Amino acid sequence: MKIEVGEEGTENEIRESGLDPAKVADVGDLDDDGRPKRTGTLWTASAHIITAVIGSGVLSLAWCIAQLGWIVGISTLLIFSCITLYTSNLLAECYRSGGTAKRNYTYMDAVKANLGGRMNIACGLAQQANLNGLVVGYTITAAISMVAIRRSNCFHERGHEAASCQFSSKPYMIGIGASQIILSQIRNIEDLWWLSLVATITSFGYSSIGAGLALATIVSGHGKRTTPTGIEVGAGITSAQKMWRMFTAFGDIAIAYTYSPVLIEVQDTIKSTEGESSKVMKKANIISVSATTVFYLMCACFGYAAFGNYAHGNMLTGFGFYEPFWLIDIANIFIVLHLLGAYQVMAQPVFGTVESCIKRRWPDSKFVNKEYPVKLLGLKSLNFSINLLRLSWRSMYVVVATSVAIGFPYFNEVLALLGAVSYWPLTVYFPVAMYIARKKIDRGTLKWFALQLLTMVTLLLAIAAACGSIEGFGEALHIFKPSLIEK
Repeated sequence: MKIEVGEEGTENEIRESGLDPAKVADVGDLDDDGRPKRTGTLWTASAHIITAVIGSGVLSLAWCIAQLGWIVGISTLLIFSCITLYTSNLLAECYRSGGTAKRNYTYMDAVKANLGGRMNIACGLAQQANLNGLVVGYTITAAISMVAIRRSNCFHERGHEAASCQFSSKPYMIGIGASQIILSQIRNIEDLWWLSLVATITSFGYSSIGAGLALATIVSGHGKRTTPTGIEVGAGITSAQKMWRMFTAFGDIAIAYTYSPVLIEVQDTIKSTEGESSKVMKKANIISVSATTVFYLMCACFGYAAFGNYAHGNMLTGFGFYEPFWLIDIANIFIVLHLLGAYQVMAQPVFGTVESCIKRRWPDSKFVNKEYPVKLLGLKSLNFSINLLRLSWRSMYVVVATSVAIGFPYFNEVLALLGAVSYWPLTVYFPVAMYIARKKIDRGTLKWFALQLLTMVTLLLAIAAACGSIEGFGEALHIFKPSLIEK
């Protein structure tokens, strides 16, 4: 059976997917919405989530425990894992609109379908700020890891106190930008499954190395002093500094579990019939959050036990460890590989939003819609296609993101603020509000009060985290000196 290209709705869906409508002829190749059949599975969805949620920030969790102490720190990790899992499952139910069962392809679509246009705009602002900020932050962090490899080798050759082991991260940022221009030509998030798989493996790799080195330090008897309440007020730290650091730690832990901005986009890759995608996505949420929590607890607890109340902000790039230098190098290579994949998982929703708008505006433009097939070595698995819009716009996006990273090396402090501000609406408020609207939960009921309590408590935590981030940003501005050499 053939489809009629003249059917406007189906044709537009195919065009937005990046395919040539004239080449999509068999209805068997299409899903119920007229788009090409989705091929994602439970495991590819889990890989996408782990790629998005486990960043190199996992290596800073020991610092977070040092600020909060054993009791509050571990409790905070477990509480935020439960909150993330619960609200992510609520969000997974919003992939299809109630009543019509129409698919929502993006987070913004889900909010618009359930809460209306104004909320859609607010969601879009928070989501785009978060995703674009992460892209810049990943560029900086990956470059720092590349510099750490060079410094590790330098320290090994010249000694740990060598003053000359200082290198600029800017050339590495340019190199990362160049590689991202190539990776950005991958059509959509569904085609990223192999990159997410590599990123997932490497994230477990560097997390395991960091936890293993910390455990080795503990077993060898060189672990530092820890306390139930974390770093103590006294010489070198005031009560105000302790409070700000605790706020920042709350924010860092909350942000470490954030992947809601890409959840709907990941769910849209899963092959399933009506109702099944939410079940698969919920299983993926359980697998991903559980695996993430285990690794977070390992790195946080082992790291704190090894370095005590003065744990480093990053166990691997902050040189909590110097030896074995080759293992530190491998861990930092893993960080770079993971962040290359995480960059794409976060950037693809941005690419998709802009390209969908352009394709709706110019549906007959060859520049916008035409795909140019490229065959490599005669192998079908290596074939791909080039689209001029994708090539030009995505390349320009990467250049701008890389330029921001080079121009603002303290941008990670800005990212912490963006993450703290966007965490509450994207991870808690919108999923809870959409759930209440879909289930028609009456005001004043016990369930309504419980959901509102969850919303208010996480809002207060987000405000505290934002305050801590602002204070940290102020310190970064105070000490920042433009220089080609960054310590």
